[in-house]
Amino acid sequence: MRSADQQLIRELSVFREMKQENFDALLSAAYFQRFPEGVTLIHEGDLPDFLHIVVEGMVELFGACGERQTTLDVIRPVTTFILAAVIRDDVYLKSARTLAPSQILMIPATAVREVFDRDAAFARAVVGELADRYRCVVRELKNQKLRTGLERLAAWILQAERQQGGDGRVRLTYDKRTLASQLGMTAENLSRNLAALAQHGVSSRGREIIIGNRDALETCARPDALIDA
Repeated sequence: MRSADQQLIRELSVFREMKQENFDALLSAAYFQRFPEGVTLIHEGDLPDFLHIVVEGMVELFGACGERQTTLDVIRPVTTFILAAVIRDDVYLKSARTLAPSQILMIPATAVREVFDRDAAFARAVVGELADRYRCVVRELKNQKLRTGLERLAAWILQAERQQGGDGRVRLTYDKRTLASQLGMTAENLSRNLAALAQHGVSSRGREIIIGNRDALETCARPDALIDA
């Protein structure tokens, strides 16, 4: 790994306060690999072999039941996944696949648990990270249950626009079918909801969404500090 990549990982909250020798031990046991788009990295139901860290690219977390499949989250750099399964040494509840060519750091799960047992700062950071993930799940559950599909899409557009610099435009970095699944709707419902947002000042061209009237869009989305991070 490049030293710059190592520093990015060191700055993650879960690794920031741990002892240097323990951080070095994790990296020395790790594998740094490149994957093309569309590679399944982990399968739900399997026991974890590694803690994965997205250093570059994009990863979709998804679940399946029978023939049905849904997107649970989209992970961007620099972020770990799926930490809870690694710490508990329990089966994955999600699968993961690359949505773009990606660089992934894979730290053996046994090494992570060994350092967890002997490095108090790392253990506290892991607990904090898991607490943050739990709160994200609660926010998303409220988003799904308390908002209509139209409101969820409006809220997502506002959040994505802020993350991309706040210039009134959202550039989709993955296909609309994946976005629809992430928002808990079909691709057809996404198209209908996107068309319905025209009356709230939203237009789209290909993979670009344009916010023409922010106030109207916010009225539709009904922003809530206890739902929207």
